[in-house]
Amino acid sequence: MNDLDPVIHPAHRLRICALLAAATTVELATVKEHSGLSASALSKQVAALVDAGYVEQQRSRTDSRRLWLSLTKDGRKAYRQHVAALRAILVDSDVSS
Repeated sequence: MNDLDPVIHPAHRLRICALLAAATTVELATVKEHSGLSASALSKQVAALVDAGYVEQQRSRTDSRRLWLSLTKDGRKAYRQHVAALRAILVDSDVSS
């Protein structure tokens, strides 16, 4: 069984990764809207994902206030593995019930 990824596992980071996995790039304002986090809390969560090499940030070429986020190749792999580990836990709990 794959291990849960400690960087992705916190609920807010998992939600951010799920949003980013569903698209190529997502504007930070959209992530903020869907996460329910304050700007400072979101910034902290995104920074942890960026520091781990899971998320890339890119400023808009036309409006430097707009920031776009995307999962890196490593980030997509880590997210898929984390989801697989969660599914394995659920399957194990269903079997033992």
